[in-house]
Amino acid sequence: MGIPHHFLGYWGYGAQQELEALLTSVLENLSPNLSPTRGEALNFPPSLAGKGVRGLGLKSQFSAQENNPLPIWNVIYIGLDGNSPPQQNQIAAISASGLFTSPDAWVSLQENNCLILGREPFGRVPLYWTQQGQIIWFASQLQLLLPILPQSEVSIPGLYGYSCFSYVPTPLTPIKEVFAVTAGTELVWQSDRQSGILQTPESKKIHSWQEAPEQLTDEATAITELQTLLKDSIEGQIADLKDEPVGVFLSGGLDSSVVAALLVQAGVKVRAYTLDFGNAGIPEYLYAEQVAEFLKIPLIKVAVTPSSIENALIPTVKALDLPFGDGVCVPLYLLSQRASQETQVIFNGEGGDQLFAGWTNKPLIAAGVYQAENPAGQETFIQQYLRTFHRLGGYESQVYQPEVYAQIQNLHPEDWLLAALDRNECPSLLHRLRRASLMLKGAQNIHPRATALGFAHGLWVRSPFCDLPLAEWTFRLSGELCLQGACEKYILKRAVENWLPPEIVWRQKRGMGVPLTSWCLNDFWHQLGIWLNPERLRAHNHFYPHIAAQIVEGKLGAAIQGRRIGETLWLLIMWQLWRSHVLNEKQSKQSWDHPFWLHRWLWRNYKIIRNS
Repeated sequence: MGIPHHFLGYWGYGAQQELEALLTSVLENLSPNLSPTRGEALNFPPSLAGKGVRGLGLKSQFSAQENNPLPIWNVIYIGLDGNSPPQQNQIAAISASGLFTSPDAWVSLQENNCLILGREPFGRVPLYWTQQGQIIWFASQLQLLLPILPQSEVSIPGLYGYSCFSYVPTPLTPIKEVFAVTAGTELVWQSDRQSGILQTPESKKIHSWQEAPEQLTDEATAITELQTLLKDSIEGQIADLKDEPVGVFLSGGLDSSVVAALLVQAGVKVRAYTLDFGNAGIPEYLYAEQVAEFLKIPLIKVAVTPSSIENALIPTVKALDLPFGDGVCVPLYLLSQRASQETQVIFNGEGGDQLFAGWTNKPLIAAGVYQAENPAGQETFIQQYLRTFHRLGGYESQVYQPEVYAQIQNLHPEDWLLAALDRNECPSLLHRLRRASLMLKGAQNIHPRATALGFAHGLWVRSPFCDLPLAEWTFRLSGELCLQGACEKYILKRAVENWLPPEIVWRQKRGMGVPLTSWCLNDFWHQLGIWLNPERLRAHNHFYPHIAAQIVEGKLGAAIQGRRIGETLWLLIMWQLWRSHVLNEKQSKQSWDHPFWLHRWLWRNYKIIRNS
């Protein structure tokens, strides 16, 4: 089956000796977290013994001519054991699942001297590139490209996108001059052998989520077809398994429960893993216990405590590679860490909400209907959609220091949503929302972070809902089969109602109850003064130095109350830790001009006295 890996390579016109020296230098200084925890020493080159590095070497399909040289290239794999060769014309490929018959990201060469970087539409694995002179460097991890750059500078558009969405919208990255290939597209570079100059890459969409012209309305037919598609998806993802057990992340929600049920039906040995937040969060593990008992599979509860979160925080930031601001990331790191002790393949239910119009669509549909009937409303529909991310959009003047605020004046986060909410691709509102969810929250957030956390622990990550025939079929469904009255995911529930307990199938959806606000205002109170220290924020010259104190005092904005306090603080914490531990920026000295060095009860009393 092999082990998860990453790759780094280049293509273009340049001095081969210099390029090889740079490539070797990058590899010799690999950070330990870039190599999976599983793996063998592959001894290439000799100085890299123990780092799990393997090179394909310089290759060309044609003989170079002195006057008209061909582009040169090389690719190095990190953590590859040689069992997963790229397909025809591919010089590099990567798969989240370990099934390389259909890789998730690839690098190809064509006979007309062109380079192609491509990704499948679900966005399971990222792919990055940068141009240095007439050389394109590409990698499956952002960290691998940082040493290639003369200097690593934060991208202000990338920062702004992150603060709005909790992820950096593609094709941006958080680094200037480094870009991400958008899911479902290929970038094509043509080389000019006469001039030795690379042309601007052409972006080709290789897949688009489109509403089918004829909608399926018959419920019985839809149920039968959906059951077949779900079973086919599982069969395709277990074909390479022997008798070894696999893991499934089981929240007790519908999607992960369906995946667990399908695996059991297929005769796979399954161990389930669930998160236990104790008394601090919403106890979801009780539902996971019910599903595990019904399916007769073992369930391992992974305790999530403030101390375990704090210990795993920096390893999570390094594993994610990109900054992701969702509070669920560190708990999922702990879940992957535990599962990796017993299996190499983990299944999850990610993607179900996007395919079957999960619970977040209901308020947006209501907003869309209202907007259609009241077009003179203060907010456009796209602005309402933007607000579903619940981040720092709308607070720019209070959040960013003047220099950054001036740079983002011509940036409009709505622009990053336009392609996803394209009426031409999906005329009906529900399908348009599903398309947007697949392209934004799925491909740019949920799936790449799940893969990164799995790879950090040597896990292949398999998501049965990320199945192209299944996903395309859902765009044939009539709206009534997806959302019937107040019941979301109606057709999925009808299709699986005999596979699971009825209280699991028909219970109302709730998000994972990560108690961020409680943690930040209690257990992590002192740490806030370190993670979001005013002097360090001042030195970075991006966020206002005292933004953390403003948030906990309720002075940033009326909407940032309750759980939004923890979500907003966590967004900032993950960004700052990413700068420290991925960019490896030097840290300035800390200041003490903040309330977090006091015990919280002293600070509360101080506020009362000050305001009296």
